[in-house]
Amino acid sequence: MITRSCLNVIGLLCLSMALVACSHTQTRENYANLAQEDLDAVGESKSSQWQTMDQIAPASYLTDLIQDPQLEALIQQALQANPSLQKTQLTLQASLWSLKSQQGESLPSVEASFSGNRAEGGNTNYDADLSISWEADLWQKLALSEQASAKTLASDEALFQASRDTLVANVIKSWLAITAKQHAIAIEEKRLALLEANEKLILKRFRNGLGDLEALDEARTSASQSKADLVEYQENLAIEIRNLQLYLGRADPVDFVENANYPEVNLTFSDFPKQNLQRRPDLKAAYLAIEAADLNTSVAYKDMLPSISLSATLSETAASPRAALFGSPIWSLLGQITQPLYQGGRLKAAAEIAKLQTAQAYQDYRDTLLTAVNEVENTLGQERVLSQQVRHIQDALASSQKNLNQYEKNTVPA
Repeated sequence: MITRSCLNVIGLLCLSMALVACSHTQTRENYANLAQEDLDAVGESKSSQWQTMDQIAPASYLTDLIQDPQLEALIQQALQANPSLQKTQLTLQASLWSLKSQQGESLPSVEASFSGNRAEGGNTNYDADLSISWEADLWQKLALSEQASAKTLASDEALFQASRDTLVANVIKSWLAITAKQHAIAIEEKRLALLEANEKLILKRFRNGLGDLEALDEARTSASQSKADLVEYQENLAIEIRNLQLYLGRADPVDFVENANYPEVNLTFSDFPKQNLQRRPDLKAAYLAIEAADLNTSVAYKDMLPSISLSATLSETAASPRAALFGSPIWSLLGQITQPLYQGGRLKAAAEIAKLQTAQAYQDYRDTLLTAVNEVENTLGQERVLSQQVRHIQDALASSQKNLNQYEKNTVPA
């Protein structure tokens, strides 16, 4: 017969379960929805530039800008040997194993033990035990933990993709900078040769009494300044080559053929479809981090709810190992309900910390979104300015070519 004291304990337990469940159902800010609204707001305010979430354009790649076998080989070297990228990949692999570990939490656990003991003056006894335990996912706590691990894994995958994109962009920029500096050095060397030849001519005229000292000083000054510029260009080239070595994850000199001409680069975005902001890996990672943090918050609240676990044990004690292992074991079955009542506020503090971490993830997302919008707007502005500069430089080149042709016509003897 159940006594009144047992009924009181059961009633108290049910009341505590109800109170904790009520506290768990308190309203929380849905930061994932807020993040989606922020992205939609950006899409509406930039409707002339961005597509809606349901109109994702085909993906474009950085390597579509430049088609060069040597550059492709350098990119592949960087992707295989860059230490920072390899570290990010290891983090991704650790997240994958973390997800597998979390999936195992919802499965039964099986443990086997075998021991022997002997007391003074007594016989040796052997104990064999086989126990199976399983926790019922009554409040979907384990399922939510697994979902959070899956979101974290997806976030790490996006971060890995962002790291790959950044590395490829840095290799391309460094390779183009090396090409530009090599051409700048070649131009400065020709200019220095011309200035030195001009200095020799002025010196010769000065010795023949046909020039003045001021013109000779100006020629020497121009030649010295050109030498200083040439040394600077050469050092800048060496720095850029060392940067490329860093991206490639190598300490030995980079062996590549100098480009005789500038590579063909698509200087306009007109040939590329409009891209969606949501495709940016860093923005994906920030959004997934919000969802993972929100799921972890739910788990933190569910830790305050009762847990139900079942365990079954087979045990045998015998005088020999064979009898202990293959005898007729005694079985026992235990069902247990555990309700946290008082832990000094630890569980409540953990839930509040999880809420704050979700809020921090949302602010990280907003910062990433604003940075992405700013970068794209700046890039679009630079693309417009560069297009105008190209037209003006082409006009200037055409005028200079005409001037050169006219000069050659005037200087050619009849």
